[in-house]
Amino acid sequence: MCGMPQQPPIRSTPTRPRRPDASMSLLTNVMDHSLDDGYAEAAARKKAAGDSGMPKTLRAKLGLAAGLVLAALVVTVGAAQARVAAPVVAKEREELVDRIDRETEAADKLEDSVDELRADVGARQREALKHSGGGESGLAGILSGAVAVHGPGVKLVVNDAKEAASGGDGNPRETSGFSDTGRVRDRDMQRVVNGLWESGAEAVSINGQRLTALSAIRAAGDAILVDNKPLVPPYTVLAVGDGQRLSTRFQDSADGLYLHALQESYGIRTGISVEDDLRLPAAPSVIVRTAQPSIEKSEKGTS
Repeated sequence: MCGMPQQPPIRSTPTRPRRPDASMSLLTNVMDHSLDDGYAEAAARKKAAGDSGMPKTLRAKLGLAAGLVLAALVVTVGAAQARVAAPVVAKEREELVDRIDRETEAADKLEDSVDELRADVGARQREALKHSGGGESGLAGILSGAVAVHGPGVKLVVNDAKEAASGGDGNPRETSGFSDTGRVRDRDMQRVVNGLWESGAEAVSINGQRLTALSAIRAAGDAILVDNKPLVPPYTVLAVGDGQRLSTRFQDSADGLYLHALQESYGIRTGISVEDDLRLPAAPSVIVRTAQPSIEKSEKGTS
């Protein structure tokens, strides 16, 4: 039977399913062969030869032993030197401590000598004023700050704002400018003292430091200095004078209003009270370097 020739059936060979990680052949190879072939071959040869890594020849063994002995010798010598040097270091430390103690004792003696000399100078100044000024020597001593005084007056306490001592967001040093903080500045104390003098104070002290015509109130960093001596807040200002009148005049003055504005705007704490008896010490030293006594009166008397 004739007909059209039939095409042989097409046979398709089955294909294996694709691995999910086929696109990561490099990573797959690294995971499957974590050790390089060269390293693996070298390790296999070493294992087959029974090589344990220790030297085989006598020369190599002697070299290793010499190295170990040398290392032990270095460690031993270092320990021995440290033990020998320990007493020397301790002795030097004791000598340094003794030297510091001696220098401190000498400085204390010098300070005592300075205090004695200041007292002697003050006594001689008062004696000279007594002979030259007659009955006005006491007044001159009070006005110059050379003698201690007592009497009625006012007590003014000025302190930083509460936020000035706290950290975090309340720290005034983190603000844009020092003038906008709650800390008392040297210029604030200058205005307070000048206001008290202008209001009728006859003698003024800050934290026990007597002020004179030669006193200076300055700042060093955040500290306020009076005659180069640092003060710690709160600042206690004592002013001898007519107590009630002095208090009223100061609070009504421009400097008193300035202090009140500091309290209202920046939280600076202030308090003023009238006292019956205040005691102010004498100034540590009153040294005049430029002024000279006038001799016109003595010249007229001798002519």
